Amino acid sequence: MSETAPAATPPHLRPALLRFLGGVRTVTGSKFLIESDHARILVDCGLFQGFADLRRRNWEKLACPASDIHAVVVTHAHLDHCGYLPRLVRHGFRGPILTTAHTARLAEIVLRDSAKLQMEAARHANEHGWSKHRPAAPLYDDNDVDQTIKFFDPVQIGTEVEIMAGTKLRLHHGGHILGSAWVHLTLEDGHTLAASGDLGRPGHPLLLPPEPFSGADLLLMESTYGDRRHDHDSARREFASAITRTLSRGGTVVIPAFAIDRTEVVLHELAVLRRDGVLPGNVPVYVDSPMALAALDVYRDALRSRSPELRPDILAQGEQAISPEPFLAARTVQESIDISSTDGPAVIVSSAGMATGGRVLHHLSRVLPDPRNAVVIVGFAAAGTRARDLVDGARTLKMFGEYVPVRAEVADVPHFSAHADANQILGWLRGAPAPHATYLVHGEEAAAGALRERIDRELGWTAVVPKSGEAVLVR
Repeated sequence: MSETAPAATPPHLRPALLRFLGGVRTVTGSKFLIESDHARILVDCGLFQGFADLRRRNWEKLACPASDIHAVVVTHAHLDHCGYLPRLVRHGFRGPILTTAHTARLAEIVLRDSAKLQMEAARHANEHGWSKHRPAAPLYDDNDVDQTIKFFDPVQIGTEVEIMAGTKLRLHHGGHILGSAWVHLTLEDGHTLAASGDLGRPGHPLLLPPEPFSGADLLLMESTYGDRRHDHDSARREFASAITRTLSRGGTVVIPAFAIDRTEVVLHELAVLRRDGVLPGNVPVYVDSPMALAALDVYRDALRSRSPELRPDILAQGEQAISPEPFLAARTVQESIDISSTDGPAVIVSSAGMATGGRVLHHLSRVLPDPRNAVVIVGFAAAGTRARDLVDGARTLKMFGEYVPVRAEVADVPHFSAHADANQILGWLRGAPAPHATYLVHGEEAAAGALRERIDRELGWTAVVPKSGEAVLVR
């Protein structure tokens, strides 16, 4: 395998420093700060989720004042990669937020929903006295989001832009969700840094595969599924089987799904099952998430405009690819309540995907006590979330201050994930020149460690699982 020599640092410039501020030994809170003599650039600006000790980190000060950061590069619109942006703006950030146009549009939807949920949680805590904070306050609010979206500065895929004098950015298709990208930065001293963001899998049912890795002096590589292999054919069979079993006993299927991309993938699969006669025509499919419905509109626009990110077969199907008619949208609170009052077989797709909040909690509290029903977990469930508790066999689940018995069937179908698995990550890396160092991020410790060993053994690259708060040279 060929290996490029690292660029020499000009004598008048010190090497840049990379700080791991989040997304280290966990799949949440991704933040990576690059500090050089002339620029401070944050790659991703995600919110911590899951365990309480992780969520508390959202309230901690960053390693440098927000006003000292010159630009933020966002790989995609999931909350764990963009959800801290309004907090950063609240504390004085005023630079450009560089990302693709689709990510900018989806991120606004995600951030507005996040602010709404936080404001509602704070209000509920103050009314019912369950928070230790007096008064409870949201991490950020609607006004912070209004200010944040003013700083979005869309960048076209494949076009090199200069962030600061001598510091250049190029985004490449990431294949994870609509608008997702992997990042290539050229610093003013000539050294290069790449960040995978969340790398998509080649078999994504809607999107084209990620563009190949072309090399960099230093690589930030996600490792969410670094110790696992996806079996998509098996996953589709398990998904169909869980739905068939539940409907045959007159039950309701609840699918907690991320509002961005996972809802579209689930709807695509349900549309296939509808066409194949597996999902009867008289069984309604509900999408109960204003955020998911807003994101669905973005995907529909991408289909209409024939986005180059979408697979040719999906473009040929048009909007029917993500429309399992009869498909009923619940946008208002009353429409959501009406779903809960319906009897008989039904499929409900609702967010949040890890059941950390949102309307899905109301549906779970209703369906979990009844063994006729089922909950289908269709993606990665991080430690400390209700989705992980269900996957791990919890017999009760705490919601709204009380415990709900879990008697419904729980089907774990993680291979619906939009992340590349370990083999696909290795495939993406093969053929590229070896970086000076590869840092495994955005993965739980076991997954990151397993991927580190494979990269070391199969590619012969230097791979490291960094520590939170650690700083390393870019060279």
